[in-house]
Amino acid sequence: KIKSENQTLATITLQNYFRLYEKLAGMTGTAATEAGEFAHTYGLEVVSIPTNQDMVRVDEPDLIYKTEAAKFGAVADDIAERHEGGQPVLVGTISVEKSERLAGLLERRGIPHEVLNAKQHEREAGIVAQAGRPHAVTVATNMAGRGVDILLGGNPEGLARQELLASGTTPEDSREKYEELVERLREDCLTEGDRVRELGGLYVLGTERHESRRIDNQLRGRSGRQGDPGQSRFYLSLEDDLMRLFATGAMNWVMGKAFPDDVPLEAKMVTKAIERAQRTVEDRNFEIRKDVLKYDEVMNEQRKVIYKRRQQILDGGDLREEALEAIQGAVRHAVDTWCPGDYPEDWDVEELHRQIQVTYPTEVTLEQLREVPERDALVTLLTDDALALYEAKEEEVGAETLREIERRVMLSVIDQHWREHLYEMDYLREGINLRAMGQKDPLAEWQREGYDMFSAMMDLTQDNFVRYVSHLQVVADDAPRQGPRNVRYSAAEDPVQGSGALRAAAASGPPPDIGGNGDMGGGAGMLEGGAMAPAPAELPPEDVPQQPVRVEKTPGRNEPCYCGSGKKFKLCHGR
Repeated sequence: KIKSENQTLATITLQNYFRLYEKLAGMTGTAATEAGEFAHTYGLEVVSIPTNQDMVRVDEPDLIYKTEAAKFGAVADDIAERHEGGQPVLVGTISVEKSERLAGLLERRGIPHEVLNAKQHEREAGIVAQAGRPHAVTVATNMAGRGVDILLGGNPEGLARQELLASGTTPEDSREKYEELVERLREDCLTEGDRVRELGGLYVLGTERHESRRIDNQLRGRSGRQGDPGQSRFYLSLEDDLMRLFATGAMNWVMGKAFPDDVPLEAKMVTKAIERAQRTVEDRNFEIRKDVLKYDEVMNEQRKVIYKRRQQILDGGDLREEALEAIQGAVRHAVDTWCPGDYPEDWDVEELHRQIQVTYPTEVTLEQLREVPERDALVTLLTDDALALYEAKEEEVGAETLREIERRVMLSVIDQHWREHLYEMDYLREGINLRAMGQKDPLAEWQREGYDMFSAMMDLTQDNFVRYVSHLQVVADDAPRQGPRNVRYSAAEDPVQGSGALRAAAASGPPPDIGGNGDMGGGAGMLEGGAMAPAPAELPPEDVPQQPVRVEKTPGRNEPCYCGSGKKFKLCHGR
């Protein structure tokens, strides 16, 4: 099914999101390996806090096999031996595929086990909580079950819940029975916990090294918690992704040795090579995140400007002074565009007059414009005319009502153009790296063009704000009634009637209704300050069938402009 393209409404990276907070802090058991990134990105220092009880877990050296098949065979043998002795085993894999492959080996050997991966998300906490019971074998991805304490001997609350659910009831329905079960099972769990400690505690077995040492430490950290004994070991093969891609020197050294596939190798050289490979991958990923952050700094600064402006409007800021400046800026922009230079023969006065009429309902005629000999005088004439119209509008509508209208219009215009700006920035980001082929720095080009696009967007926002407010018309009858003020726009040129889309209004002329039945989102049209309604003279006769409102199609931003200038719409009347 063909669907419309997705539109980004807001975007922020996690790094910049966290940096919005004035104070940042965190606690984890595996931050030491990422201390450099915390310092660079957030300015946070990583401090290691001593453990409450001594850590007595035994971390065995890695075992390296030539092939992955030999490695998994050795893993299955080790699990079978530990399971037979009663020691609980937690097996960590790097993917769901690897966990299911190992589960198949264990199933063929008749070893009961639990598989914990993305397919068992709802049972995750319960499976991990019972992974410390005697003879328990749990196969999990390295990331699954983090932060859950594995109690040696089992979790009595979890076991009691399972028994009640199996009998067709819940702990909430049978609270007294649940508490009795917990007390009875707690003694059993304590006894089994002592037995597991005698066997060496929970045995954590990793089937492959992760790209990040932090993930490996998280896996190991599930054993030996709170002073309990424990063991851990990693099984590796030369066919593992990390070994193939980043530890080629160690691989060549091992391949030169003549030993069978099923005989493990323990060598400090290989272990150190693996650690170096992990650091290499961590540094590479860190550089990628830094690069993303550098590119997002441009959007972050723009985001701050837009959101600060929106918040000022939402807080009820007075926009009168800004409206006056925007009017002067819109006039100056139109004159600079259509009447450049100091020579009147180079001016396009007709197009200037047309553009001014679209911007606001001017009373200056084309003949008056042609008689003006200087650009400054042209700007003064049009500015005085526009300001006079604004002051008359303020007197007609009322200062308080006009302030409310200005806030709603400005908020809607900012939101619309910000969404379009995000779309254009996404488009620019997709191909900015190709600038490197032209011997240009993509980041510098991104910063320069991003700033230019943002400046153009802010100018267009001001121009459309002036256009919308200037075409505002409010009419009222004499009948008092309760209701919102009905705000309408005059049909000066290429009118967009009714509650048309803001995009069409921004491009072609007067904007949609802000009050009454206007569609500016939510209650944007609800303005207080009196009961207003269209004048009776404007209402159609009852016997005349009303025609549906039609909105003319607006050219796309990159399509030719409708005026026939040959320019793209965004560079001509779409500015």
